[in-house]
Amino acid sequence: MQKIKVKDEVIIIAGKDKGSTGTITKVIANKVIVEGKNIAKKHVKANPTAGVTGGIIDTEMPLAISNVAILNAETNKADRVGIRTDKDGKKERFFKSNGKAIV
Repeated sequence: MQKIKVKDEVIIIAGKDKGSTGTITKVIANKVIVEGKNIAKKHVKANPTAGVTGGIIDTEMPLAISNVAILNAETNKADRVGIRTDKDGKKERFFKSNGKAIV
């Protein structure tokens, strides 16, 4: 079970967007893409057959998963994630600070 998943609200703890919050849109191995964060300019070559216009576009680049932390809505701070089994034997993620399950 992954500690950080798609649609989790995270806070960026390192890098040029440090301190900002966002939602995870994609998880790629040990990297994540956060919606609207870590924007870089990318040069795109035109491809008329595919209908792609060329130019310089802004794109979201991946961040290392170690540079983001899940946001605890109660405290509005970064928190660590643990994994435990609940009463039914299913795995669940929980906040290490207060022990509450992550929904």
